[in-house]
Amino acid sequence: MPLALHLLAVAVFAMGTSEFMLAGLVPDIAASLDVSVGAAGLLTSAFALGMIVGAPLMAALARWWPVRASLLCFVLVFAAAHVAGALTTSFAVLLITRVIAALANAGFLAVALSTAATLVAADQKGRALAVLLSGTTVATVAGVPGGAILGTVLSWRATFWAIALLCLPAAFGVIKGIPARVGKAPRDTPAGSSLRSEIAQLAMPRLVLVMLLGALVNAATFATFTFLAPIVTDTAGMGELWVSVVLVLFGVGSFLGVTLAGRLSDQRPGIVIAVGGPLLLLGWVALATLAAQPVALLLLVFAQGTLSFALGSTLIARVLYAAAGAPTMGGSYATAALNIGAAGGPVVAAATLGADAGDLGPVWVSGLLVTVALLIALPLGRFIAPRVGQAVR
Repeated sequence: MPLALHLLAVAVFAMGTSEFMLAGLVPDIAASLDVSVGAAGLLTSAFALGMIVGAPLMAALARWWPVRASLLCFVLVFAAAHVAGALTTSFAVLLITRVIAALANAGFLAVALSTAATLVAADQKGRALAVLLSGTTVATVAGVPGGAILGTVLSWRATFWAIALLCLPAAFGVIKGIPARVGKAPRDTPAGSSLRSEIAQLAMPRLVLVMLLGALVNAATFATFTFLAPIVTDTAGMGELWVSVVLVLFGVGSFLGVTLAGRLSDQRPGIVIAVGGPLLLLGWVALATLAAQPVALLLLVFAQGTLSFALGSTLIARVLYAAAGAPTMGGSYATAALNIGAAGGPVVAAATLGADAGDLGPVWVSGLLVTVALLIALPLGRFIAPRVGQAVR
C-alpha cells in the first residue's frame, strides 16, 4: 500500500480519538462548564450529526479544490476547533466547536476515502480502506484510553490540546504524502462525473443497499460499544479499571478485523458476508447470554470487535465499489453510512436500558440489527458482492 495511505491514517487516528474520547470526559466537562451531564452528552450527538451532514456537504465543496489542499484545510480546521474548545469557558461555544470539528472530520474522511481509491489498483479498494480505518481502530485501542487517562490526570482541556497537537504530524503527512497533481477541479474530471451525475448514483439499488447494510452493522457495533461500561461493572461485577481493559480488547479485535477483511473484501467479499454475518449474530446472542461471566465477556468482546469491523469494513468497501461512478462523492456516501449507524445504534440501544433486559438491552439490539442486515443480505449475496470481474452496476 502507498505511504500516502498510512500518512492519511495518522489523521484518521487523531480524528477517531476525538470522536470517541468524550465518552470518558462528559462528567468533567459538565462540572467544569456548569451544565448537566445530559446536556454535556449533547456534544457527542452534535459531533455525530455534523459527521452525517458534513460528509456529502464537505465532499461537494471540496470538488473545487485539489485533493491535497482539501485534506490540509480539513486537518487545520479540525485542529483549530480543538484549540478553541480547549480555551473556551462557554458550553455553547464548545458545542459549536464540536460541530465544526465534525464537519472537518467528515470532509477529510470523505475526500480521503475517495482519494484512497485512486491511489491503488481498481481491485484493491478494500485493502486501501483497511489502511485508513486502521487509524480509527488504533484510536479505540490507544487514543481513547490515553485521552481518558490524560483527562483524569490533568483535565479534559489537556485532551483537546493533545488532539490539536496530533494534527500537526497529520498535516505534515498530507503535504509530504499526497502529490500536488492528485485531484483536480470538476472541470478536469472525466465526463459524466459532474456533481449532479454523482448524486444521481444514489438512485442505484446496489449502492443504496450496501449503504443500508453498512449502516445496520455499524449501528449494531456502536449500540453495544457505547454501553459496555455498565455491562462490565454491573452485569459482570468487575471493577471500573476493567472497563478500559474491555475497551482495549474491543479495539484490538477491531484492528484485527479490519486488517483481515482488507485482504478478503476485494476478492472474496461474499465469503466475509456469508460467514462473518452469521458468526457476528451468534456472538451477540452469546454475549447477551454469558455477559455475567467475566472470562466469557472478555473473549466475546474481542471476538465481536473482530467480526464487527471485518464485516462492517467489507460492506463500506462495497459502497466504494458501487459508487465507482461518483469518484469525488463516493467517499462521502461511505462516511455517511458509517456515521448514520454510529449515531442511530446508541439511540435505539438507550431506549432499552429501562426495560426488562436492563444493561443487556443494547446487546440484544445489536443482535436484532444484525439479524435485519442478514435477512436482507444473504438472499442478495451475488447482487451485493459480485464475483471478481463481474460488472458492478
